[in-house]
Amino acid sequence: MSLYIGLDLGTSSLKGIVMDESQAIIAEASSALTVQRLHDSWSEQDPASWLTAADAVMTALASQVSLDGVAGIGLSGHMHGATLLGADDAVLRPCILWNDTRSAKQAAALDADPQFRALTGNIVFPGFTAPKLVWVQENEPETFAKVAKVLLPKDYLRLWLAGDHVAEMSDAAGTSWLDTGARDWSDDLLAATQLSRDHMPRLVEGSEVSGTLRDELAAKWGLPKGIVIAGGGGDNAASAVGVGVVKPGEAFVSLGTSGVLFASSAAYQPEAASAVHTFCHALPETWHQMGVILAAADAMNWFAGTVGQKSDALTGALGDLQAPGRTLFLPYLGGERTPHNNAAIRGAFLHLDHSNDTAALTRAVLEGVTHAFRDSFDALCGTGTQITRLIGVGGGTKSDYWVKAIATSLGMPIDLPVSGDFGGAFGAARLGMMAATGAGAEIATAPPIARSIDPDVALTPAFAEAHARYRESYTALKSLT
Repeated sequence: MSLYIGLDLGTSSLKGIVMDESQAIIAEASSALTVQRLHDSWSEQDPASWLTAADAVMTALASQVSLDGVAGIGLSGHMHGATLLGADDAVLRPCILWNDTRSAKQAAALDADPQFRALTGNIVFPGFTAPKLVWVQENEPETFAKVAKVLLPKDYLRLWLAGDHVAEMSDAAGTSWLDTGARDWSDDLLAATQLSRDHMPRLVEGSEVSGTLRDELAAKWGLPKGIVIAGGGGDNAASAVGVGVVKPGEAFVSLGTSGVLFASSAAYQPEAASAVHTFCHALPETWHQMGVILAAADAMNWFAGTVGQKSDALTGALGDLQAPGRTLFLPYLGGERTPHNNAAIRGAFLHLDHSNDTAALTRAVLEGVTHAFRDSFDALCGTGTQITRLIGVGGGTKSDYWVKAIATSLGMPIDLPVSGDFGGAFGAARLGMMAATGAGAEIATAPPIARSIDPDVALTPAFAEAHARYRESYTALKSLT
């Protein structure tokens, strides 16, 4: 029986799974990662830690199941990170991560050049890769002068696994250097940041073969020689493959560290001004649109840490869904993307009073992220995107209260998969299976649904009114930034 491995390089951990031919997960392991925040708005990670984590995960998988039947490996990872390599492939500095917003000034300057939106289909956000390189050029010129290759995080992992510089379309679309409609690097955009195609990895589709596993690593972990490594996908595109969101009308809402509302599309239909992301999907001739909240479960984890409790304990004690109270929480702990594109904005509690206890503030945090999802939903629908089915994924979906709040705010049910992992690692394993077998999107079926959480229509007007106050509060808070 052939087996397939999916490796998902997350911000807080690297996760790996082994999947069999029936797409059942037969082994899984993870290894924790840490983030360094040396200054406000900075977020960095040591790429060497990714390799250590990957080795630990592969060793753990090999201890659970024999890997001598593995036929393909797929990769997924957090997007936008600037991993800068010298001529000898040595890392020149820590990777600047997706949620690092230090390059807001540089992003604004690039975004003022109309060719960036015209070719990429997106605003140049501070978290994207290109403005980070401009920041390095302006602030660390000695490092910029040594840059030979710029890799995205999962593609640095690929370099170690396969020995080649390769990227795929979904991840590359988040750099601000890709002509997203043509699915190729733009020489003009690269030149605008004083780079060239020579600095970029070659491109493949996510379901294509990108290389083969190095023999010494295969021997170390007990894999046969010549294992193919798929192009893979950025974390959200890979997660979409994992939950079967690959056709128009299909969408998922992810309550992870960040929050994502992701909708698949068969056509390239950008609307950059809305701050909706329009990227290539991990499958050929497919695109997707996405609204992004920088702090979703991250906001809840921050609050839980502040009050010295666990997130699940706080949310589990809430009982049935209630109408939003007057107290508002704006979850802009590190800026915001959709629909505001504002790196400088910061979070706030508003309208606190003596009646606010821990439960009330917990509800306010959940509601604040819920309102942010409504912002993204409105922005996506404003581009003409149709959402006919919504699947809920991510750790935050363990809270029925939170999921029901989002369903009520968006006015549509949210399907929750059966117990199991259908995230980035599973999608990566599916892409590995496609690369090894030549299969296509037909294997990216939706997972079995355990249950569907319906909106509470009686509370829909209250959530709409609270969302309107939330939008007004953003305007007021922006004026103070």
